Amino acid sequence: MRVIRLIVAAMLIIGVAGCASKFKSYNGPEVTQIVVNKGARRMYLLHHTEVLEAYDIGLGFSPNGDKKISGDGRTPEGNYLIDRRNPNSEFHLSIGINYPNEADIAEALAMGESPGGDIFIHGRPKKYRKGGRDWTAGCIAVTDREMEKIYAMVRNGTPISIQP
Repeated sequence: MRVIRLIVAAMLIIGVAGCASKFKSYNGPEVTQIVVNKGARRMYLLHHTEVLEAYDIGLGFSPNGDKKISGDGRTPEGNYLIDRRNPNSEFHLSIGINYPNEADIAEALAMGESPGGDIFIHGRPKKYRKGGRDWTAGCIAVTDREMEKIYAMVRNGTPISIQP
């Protein structure tokens, strides 16, 4: 009887651990575009013109204006693509935005500066939860649970429009 209880307990633990995975699946309509409205602090996942999901977001620590140079704390504005995924991100999960583009690079170089890079949509792990709403170095932040859903829904190559 004791062995049966141990086997049942082990099966329950394995079952619960499987539910706790940060990797979710998604079988709904394709996300064809992401739209970020920086002023409203909102991000929308769209299937053509239909809003599939909407999220409150955090931005760079200096959120007003377009990112120009490395270290300015701003989130870029413009049209980009989702180009990479990081399942082992320090920020739970993350999907990369192909900033800087050629225009961003040229603009920064004209000022004698670097445009920066490594702009992502990512979660907010515990060590960053005490910061204010806009706390990233220029990325777009959501909760870890929201990031799990976004990570499952959004594919590489998805266009993202980041608007003031």
